[in-house]
Amino acid sequence: MSDTDGQVPLPDLNGPMPPTGTDVGYNEDEYAARAAADLEAVFDVPVQVSAVLGRSKMDVGELLKLGPGTVLELDRRVGEAIDIYVNNKLVARGEVVLVEDKLGVTMTEIIKTERT
Repeated sequence: MSDTDGQVPLPDLNGPMPPTGTDVGYNEDEYAARAAADLEAVFDVPVQVSAVLGRSKMDVGELLKLGPGTVLELDRRVGEAIDIYVNNKLVARGEVVLVEDKLGVTMTEIIKTERT
């Protein structure tokens, strides 16, 4: 069995940009369906997503003194965007939202990084 058996080729994410809505013969739904089909092989790959509200540094002694009701000061201001990480890599920024009785995150900015 070779190393390439069962592998699905990945789409070229650095390829040409999708056509715009003004291009003749362009169908946005068809393009989206084709793009989704190209990525179908990775839909079941698990990733860890973290939404970081802020950070704080303290000594172990201070940490051990924390208890219920303790207020922990973070390095962010109220209303400031939170960081969204996928597999420990910063990918977006967003805002905390309340959905029914649960907290969620709305992405407001995608962070583009250069590939190495």
